[in-house]
Order: sequence, then structure tokens, then C-alpha cells
Amino acid sequence: MSWDCGLRYMFSVPPALQQRSMCILHDKEDLSRLEMVQRLAKDGCRFLQNHSKGPERPSESDEVIRVCLRERGHSVLVLQRMSSEQPTPAASSGAEREEARDRRFVVVSGTPEKILEHLLDDLTLEEDQGTTHGNESDTLLDDFLLTYPVFMSTGDLCQALLGHYCTKRCRVKEDGREALERKRKVLFLVSQWMELCNDFLRDDERVKHFMKTLCSYVLDDLYEHPALEKDVRELQRLYMLHRRHTTDEYSPQRKSKALFHQLSLRDNGLQSRGLLRENKEALCHVYITMDSFLSMRVHAGVTAQELLQAVAERMDVPQGDLLLVAVTYPGGRLLLQPQDRIFSDCLRPIGRLHVCKKDLGEILNPFTDNSELHQRTARMLTLNTWDVAVALTQLDWAIFHSVHEQDLVYFTFSRHSSSSSSSSRTVGLELLLQRCNEVQLWVMTEVLLCPLLCKRVRLTKKFIKIAAHCKAQKNLNCFFAIIMGLNTAAISRLSQTWEKIPGKFKKLFSELEAITDPSLNHKAYRDSFKKMKAPKIPFLPLLLKDITFIHEGNKTFHDNLVNFEKLHMIADAVRFLRQCQRDHMGNGIIQKSSSEARAHIDYLHVIDNQQTLFELSHRLEPRT
Repeated sequence: MSWDCGLRYMFSVPPALQQRSMCILHDKEDLSRLEMVQRLAKDGCRFLQNHSKGPERPSESDEVIRVCLRERGHSVLVLQRMSSEQPTPAASSGAEREEARDRRFVVVSGTPEKILEHLLDDLTLEEDQGTTHGNESDTLLDDFLLTYPVFMSTGDLCQALLGHYCTKRCRVKEDGREALERKRKVLFLVSQWMELCNDFLRDDERVKHFMKTLCSYVLDDLYEHPALEKDVRELQRLYMLHRRHTTDEYSPQRKSKALFHQLSLRDNGLQSRGLLRENKEALCHVYITMDSFLSMRVHAGVTAQELLQAVAERMDVPQGDLLLVAVTYPGGRLLLQPQDRIFSDCLRPIGRLHVCKKDLGEILNPFTDNSELHQRTARMLTLNTWDVAVALTQLDWAIFHSVHEQDLVYFTFSRHSSSSSSSSRTVGLELLLQRCNEVQLWVMTEVLLCPLLCKRVRLTKKFIKIAAHCKAQKNLNCFFAIIMGLNTAAISRLSQTWEKIPGKFKKLFSELEAITDPSLNHKAYRDSFKKMKAPKIPFLPLLLKDITFIHEGNKTFHDNLVNFEKLHMIADAVRFLRQCQRDHMGNGIIQKSSSEARAHIDYLHVIDNQQTLFELSHRLEPRT
């Protein structure tokens, strides 16, 4: 019996299934037949091939079959199966069995509830570890957890999971083993969800209530299903549920003191999370003129007094002569008091910060000039280029390591939204993008504030070497920023400077510049980056461009069904971030930098006005 004949027999569909044909399932009894086919394929069973097909039609082995589940006259789930290519004669029988396991139905589209139901039905748990096996099952689970915010809220997901845990979803009577398997599948999905998104979900009140309710349900089931006890411990390990209940609130079968001790949490659990937040570092821009700022690395709990003191030391000005002002939208001014916090909980400053002179308590114009800023070139020339690259990479890695795969999904789907909840989740990603632009402007500022030609040539050579070192340290985000800074019109027009650059540095710069060539969809960069071992920092704007291309080129919903094919492509792209952050072989990119280099990198002076930069460029080398 061929695969086509077998499928027609299993689902009793009309004859002559054609390529990309659609099978219609009208209820869950039909869906259970589909699950039987999946289990047979997973266990290594294979339908006989139809040898009557002539050799002139070999492409039919890749036939695509879609199955549609309908309820109450509406499509609720569309699945697809595409046959793999036939194994080569040299393939082993074990490889054939692995190939057969991978021949599974994948989700094309569906309602959120049906996609979740299919995901739970498709999960296969190992008897000992409680983990899944099967590539498609793992991929579907990861796709769902990475992209579920696109089509359902966290509250809806919590309610759906509770419903699947408590409700018997099958029409046939469920025996104890099947009920236990269903509950363990839900608990496994919850554990994977918490592992992946715990940083985001930790302070969500809906998730706290969900976890508390789920734990109470599991505790109720322990008497009937003792095997759930290890799942209870796993839930407690993954999520610090703050419980205030006493043992008297629970039924007799749940009064095991040892188990309650495992589930109980210390009262300082929430406080410890607050302390962790306080220990985070952030970047703060303090404008010293209307078009230039100091980029300062500070701790997240920095106050106005601490920040003002750091600025005063950097500018060699008495702190008592300065005031810190936040310019708020649409142009209002807020005088910050010494103990005012600069950052909110999402590490965003309370407004654009300006440092001003203080005269009888009134705010005057910001500084327009400072001799110390023009002497930074001499300090930069004394620094070791490798140490500078290490200091840059340390800061970039600290930010990059805090970026989550789901940040890319939120950023792509919410970039036109002003929702504070969405923007607070992507603050790390936005900070790294901001850092790329900031380093580019810093390179331009350093070169254009150097009045002497000989020193400007030495400084340009240093930046070429720093870019090469950043590439060697697998920090492509900073590497791109430096090369783009040297390639801007305000720098590239300095013909006298570039004429005096030695030939070997010009050759090195050309080689590095070729990696940033955007032709053929940045093929040179992609090939070079692919050869690097993780951990490594990619050029984030290009990754976001790829995800945006997928998003804007495909609809999110088809006929009121979630287009899960699109979400799979997006999830596949954002998993690239996870691969870059992993360090399986201990190939760490963090090295020890000199304190002098870090002190310089932690306080970058940046001019962010392109007109001002062009004026500086023409002042150094006037147009002939």
C-alpha cells in the first residue's frame, strides 16, 4: 500500500489525492486517527511505497499533503506533511528509522487553542526524565513559546493550560495512565515556558496566580498520581512562588511537611530579585552641549547626586557649580534633586539629561566649550588598541547577554506601538542598537576633535586596529560601528589624513571594509560570521532586518487563523540569537581589560549632530 492509499484509507477521503490536496476532518475522532498516523511514523512504521510510479515522475516523492480540522463549519487547524527524499542506498537502517520519525505533520495555521491542543497531543515524554524526543515536537514547542505573545496574551495562555490540566479533552473515557500523561505534558510545557521566559514572567501577577493555582491542583492530584511529586519540585525550582498559606488550608492528603518545606519559599524571595535589579548596569547620556553628550556607564540605581559627581570629575569642574536637568516632552524642564533616581524599573532615564551651570539657583545655558574635551586625543593615543577593543567588547557582551530571543519578536511586532509594557521588554535590545550608533559617532567625534594632522593620522590607524581586534574577539556589532564611523562622509572626505595612512593599514582597512559590503544580502559578513565559534556578537541591525523582512512579507493571520508558518520562520531566525550566546566549548569572548582603557570607554564623549560633525570636518580640511 502506498502512502497515498494508506492516508485515503485512514481518513476515508475521496479518491485521487492530488499534490497539495486538503483532507477535511470534522471532529476530534478524526483527529485521533491523524495522531495514530503520527505515532506510527514516530515508532518507525512506514507505509509501503507505490512502485507502480514510473521513473519519469520522481518528484512525486516530495508530495505535500495538508489536513484541515473543522469544527462547527469553520477551519480550526491546518496541518501539513511533506515526504522526505528517499534515503540513499548507502544509508543505514538506523538512519532510515530516524528519517521515518521525522515524517510528521507540522502546523500550518490554526486557532491559538487548537495549536496548543495539538502541541500537547504531539508531545512525547521520556519515561525517566520527563523530556521530549522528536525534532518536530521540540521545534513546535520552541516555536510556540517564542511567538505566543503574537496571537494570545499571557493570561489567556495561563487559562488554557489550566483547562488542559483539569479537563478531559478526549471523548472516550480516559484511564489513569492517560490522565497522568496529559497532566505531565502540561507540567512539562509549563516548565519549558518558565525556563525560557522566567525573567519576563517573574513579576507578572497573572503568572503568580496561575502558578499558585496549578500547584494546588497538582497537590490535589498527588494522592491519585504519586508520580507527580517530582513535577511539583520542578515547578518550585523554576518559579519562586510566594506563598502565605498555612497547612490548615489544604486537604489531608497534602499535609506532608517535607513536601510543604519543598514548596515553601522564603519571604525575602521578592526582595532578592529587587537587589538583583539594583546591581544591573546601564548606559546614561548626559548632554554637556545641545549636540554632544557624555555616555556614562553607571549602576541602575544611580541618583542625580552620584551622576552629577561623576560628570563634574570627568569635566574637571566643581560639583557645586552644576545642576542636573531632565528635559521632558514636549520641552519642559525638571530640576532633579540630589536623591532622585535617574532610571525607572525598565532602565530608561526619566528624560533627556542636561548638565547646566548654577547661578543663584537659576538654570542657564548648557556648556558650549571645555578645554578638557579637546585634549582627549592625547589620552586616546596612549591606550593599547587591544585593551580598548576588550573594554568595548566587555560592555557590548554585558548588554548582548541580557537580550532574550523573545525581545526580537516583541521589537518586530510592537515597534510602531507606544505600549510601555512592550518597550520595557526590549530595552536591552534597544540599548545594544543604540550602542552601535553611539560607537560610530564616538569614532567620528574623536577623529574630528583632533586638530593636528599627524595625531589625526595616528588616531585613524588606531581605530583601524581596534576594528580588527573587535573582529578577532568576535564582536561584530562594534566592528561594524567602527568601520561605518570611518566610512562616513565627514571622515572619508579628509583626503590629507587618508593620504598619509601607511599602505599596510590601507590594505587592512580595505579587507575589513569588504566584510561590511552590503551586496548579495551581506554575503561577505554572513560567510565570515558563520565561521566563528560561539559565543559571538552579531551585527544586530542586520538580524532585525531579516526578521522584519519575514514579518512584512507574510500575513500574521489567514482567514482568522494564526499563520504559524510565518511564526516558525521568525522563531527560526530569533533562535540564531540563542546560538550566538551559547558557549559549549568554553570559547569565552570576555578577557581582562586594563583599568585605564575601561575608564576611557565607560565615559565616551559623543557629538550626535551631523551638521556639527561636518562643520568640524571642513574646519580641519577646508574644501579646495
